[in-house]
Amino acid sequence: MIARITATGQLLLAAEEEVTGQETGTSESGEDQSHNPILPETSELAYAAFAFLVLLALMYKFAFPAVQKSMESRTQNIRDNLDEAERTKADAQNILEEYQRQLADAKNESARIIDEARQTAEQMRRDLMERAEAEVNELRERTRSEIDAAQQRAIADLRTQVSELAIGAAEVVVQKNLDRDTNRALVERYIEQVGTNA
Repeated sequence: MIARITATGQLLLAAEEEVTGQETGTSESGEDQSHNPILPETSELAYAAFAFLVLLALMYKFAFPAVQKSMESRTQNIRDNLDEAERTKADAQNILEEYQRQLADAKNESARIIDEARQTAEQMRRDLMERAEAEVNELRERTRSEIDAAQQRAIADLRTQVSELAIGAAEVVVQKNLDRDTNRALVERYIEQVGTNA
């Protein structure tokens, strides 16, 4: 490559010498050529072309591989970043799915606990109602028993009083004092007969 650049440079130098030789020949012939200020001199063009070719060869040899290596490194870095982003996205998706599963499990568990609490409350209510009904029934039975006992006592007291009144009345009527135990037995028998007839 450098040999080619050197050969090209030599050709340019030869072309420049030929052009300068022609210019001197024409100026010696007396022709007046005006110089264009926009166009550079031919020698300047040759040196610039040679310098450009040398710079291009050096850039091709040293700079282009470094730039290419840097570009490949940057491309690989971008690929790695994209792969890492994909892995992170997949991990985040897995975490989100796990969170949603746990949330669904928690909702199911809370619904189960609420249902169990409802059933327990309903069972407690039924137990309390049964217990209250049992206590009310027991209280009714006890009240009935007490009423029956009070009624029996009242009847017994009443019998005693009625028998004493009857004996007292019989004594007054008969004017005879009968044996008190005999009289009482007679009156009780009479009251029982009246009670069975009624």
